[in-house]
Amino acid sequence: MAIINKRETYGAPYEDFHVGDVIKHWPGKTISESDNNLFCAITRNEHPLHLDAEYMKSHQHGQLLVVGTLVFSLIVGMTVRDISGQAVANLEYESITHDAPVFISDTVHAETEVLDKRETSKGNRGIVYVETRGYNQRQEKVLTLRRRFLCMKRES
Repeated sequence: MAIINKRETYGAPYEDFHVGDVIKHWPGKTISESDNNLFCAITRNEHPLHLDAEYMKSHQHGQLLVVGTLVFSLIVGMTVRDISGQAVANLEYESITHDAPVFISDTVHAETEVLDKRETSKGNRGIVYVETRGYNQRQEKVLTLRRRFLCMKRES
């Protein structure tokens, strides 16, 4: 019997980021009511917009809204395998914009564009500046965030 060690690429070193590149993250995530309820419980968010379907029938959207910080967390999480899996630190979340509501049973997915990068004074690492955009299954942008993270250079 053979032992096979399968190792996936996780994140990327500084040199692999190029300004203008757009990385499509996969897979997406269909958000269930259970996902939303659990996130509300963990974060102690008891707003009826997220939990009370009867209340929401008289609201402008007419249905439960997914908690915005859950959408943010999922979108950031989708990027880890491709871009920040080798990051030393998230340095800054510069902006987060909720561009459209997300509802129960929506499927979100993400893409990240490399906006800028620069080496640090230590020389063995660099800072990468990206914009990540989240979309629903109708290709409507639901979230935009910009952040900077520190990652190592490839070992020589």
